[in-house]
Order: sequence, then structure tokens, then C-alpha cells
Amino acid sequence: MITGDHKLTAVAVAKDVGMIGRESNDIVLDGITLDSMTDEEFEKVVSSVRVYARVAPEHKLRIVKALKKKGEIVAMTGDGVNDAPALKQADIGVAMGITGTDVTKEASDMVLADDNFATIVTAVKGGRSIYDNIRKFSFFLIRSNFDELALIGTFALLGLELPLTAGMILWLNLVTDGGPAIALTMDPPESDVMQRPPRNPKEGVLYGRIASIVATFTVQFLLTGGLFYWQYYMLPGGLTELKLAQARTMAFTRATLQELFVVWNCRSEKRNAFRVGFKSNKFLLIAVIGSAILTIIVPFFGLFGTVPLDDPLEWVLVVVAAMSGLLIMPEVFYGRKVFKWR
Repeated sequence: MITGDHKLTAVAVAKDVGMIGRESNDIVLDGITLDSMTDEEFEKVVSSVRVYARVAPEHKLRIVKALKKKGEIVAMTGDGVNDAPALKQADIGVAMGITGTDVTKEASDMVLADDNFATIVTAVKGGRSIYDNIRKFSFFLIRSNFDELALIGTFALLGLELPLTAGMILWLNLVTDGGPAIALTMDPPESDVMQRPPRNPKEGVLYGRIASIVATFTVQFLLTGGLFYWQYYMLPGGLTELKLAQARTMAFTRATLQELFVVWNCRSEKRNAFRVGFKSNKFLLIAVIGSAILTIIVPFFGLFGTVPLDDPLEWVLVVVAAMSGLLIMPEVFYGRKVFKWR
């Protein structure tokens, strides 16, 4: 709390709102004491001071600079013209929408339209939820697409038939990935969204998820490539066009369905799909079901060189292999290092 009020008033209010203990008043600095301290002395105590009383606008600027020098992320509120320098210096300047001056609003990053500090909490929750959903969206798309590049590249370099045609890859990227990825951006906030500590601003969007991406990429590559190779090159019957179409259909269907299973484990960093649930995001449920139905009927129309899979055992093999996407659980892989990087 930074206020121009008397020290006793500031302490009384701070105790009422629980900022300091009832028996303690030694963590309060006033403007006179602050002026008597050198920058080095102030930086040693700035992180532990809860209340500043009888301060001038220039003191606010000094407090912001000291906190930022210690590596803190600083938000500062204000309404007067004199608060503008501190709001501009802070990482997040918050101006009052009703009582705030135009200068203060221009210098700030956020304006409280109702002058209610509780709105800041709502804004933080909304911001965290949006950022989480951006992470989910990026995580899912990267988990689901690198394997196709490796798969096509590997088989092409080995001089083998390609497991997937260009049309199949477009279907995977547009139809299979598109709907579920967009639905992830509408995921509801997680229950602990406001209990988590602030994230490190230096962390990337995919921080903590590289191990999971590598695991998904490896499983997808091995199962799709392995299923195609086994079906086309190892089973008896010769290397016929029909056999190639069947092998590609199985590889395509398996790759598509696995991505629709993988997406459920992209909704949380530390909880798997069974703990998060499958009904809390109705948009994702509809997108997954729709993509699955469209994929299953593709072979019946012969699109992309596919053929219907008439043998029930082929469907069992495809579905069981695709369900491996549910086994790559976030709590197992989150935060694990891959070589020397995450």
C-alpha cells in the first residue's frame, strides 16, 4: 500500500484488510524515512515493506525502480497527474477510469472503468486463461504436425512408397487439427488458475512441454510409419496398388484418430484427460466427434486414394494404436528436460 495518508491511518487500514499483522507496525515506511535512505539501503528492504505512508509522487517512482531492479514484476495504480511517471515506469500501470485524469489514463496499460480494485483480480484471471489457451493451441498443433514431415522425409530418403499423400496431409492439417485447435481457445479456466504463482516472463509458450512434444512425435512417427510398412511391405500378397491404398488408409486413419485422442491431453499441464474430464469444453467435444466422423467416412468416398477397411481386425488395430495418444499424459512429461533444454 502506497498512500499519502498518515502512518497511523495507513497501518490501521492495512491491518483491517490483512496486509500486516495486528501486533506489527515495523514494516511501514514513511516519506521522511524513505528520503533518508540511500538507494542501496532501500533496495535491501523494498521487498519486505508492506505499507508506505506520507509519500510523494516521486517516492512511487523510486519504489517501482527499486522493485524492478530486484527482478520483480511491478503493477502500480494511480489517478492523479503526478502518478503518471510511476505508472509509465511500472510493468503494468493501472489508472482509475472514473477519478483518473486523462494524463494518467494515457500513461497506463490498464484502465479500471469502475475504479474497483476487485476488477484487477478478474482481469488477471481472464488474462491467465487466455494465455493458457494460447499455450494449449500451440502445444496441440506442434505435437500433431512434426511427425508428418519426418514421416514423409524418412520414407522418401529410403526410396519407399510414401505413407501419406498430399491430400491426406492437408486433411490432417485443416480438418483434423483445425476444429479441435480452435475449440481449445474456448477452454474454460482451470480450477487452480488463480492459485498458481506468477509465471516467469522469460518462459516461452512451450515451456515445460518439449518432452511431451518429443514423446508424441516419436509415438506418432513410429506407429504411423510402422503400421504402413507392416501392411504394405511385410504382409503377403505382393506390392499391389490395392494393397498400397489399404496401407495408406490404415496409416491415415490411425494418424487422424490419434490426434483426436492427443488433443484431450493438451488441456492441462499437470492433469491428464481423465482428471480434467471430457464434457467441460462442449466445443472441443463437438469438434472431435465431427472430425472423427468425417475421417471415418473418407474411405467410403475414395478420397485421397483411400479404400474402405472391410476387415474388423483392421479397425481394431487402427483404433487401439490411435488410443496411444491418451497415454502420453502431461503429469508424466511436464517440465522434464530433453537433453539440456526443455
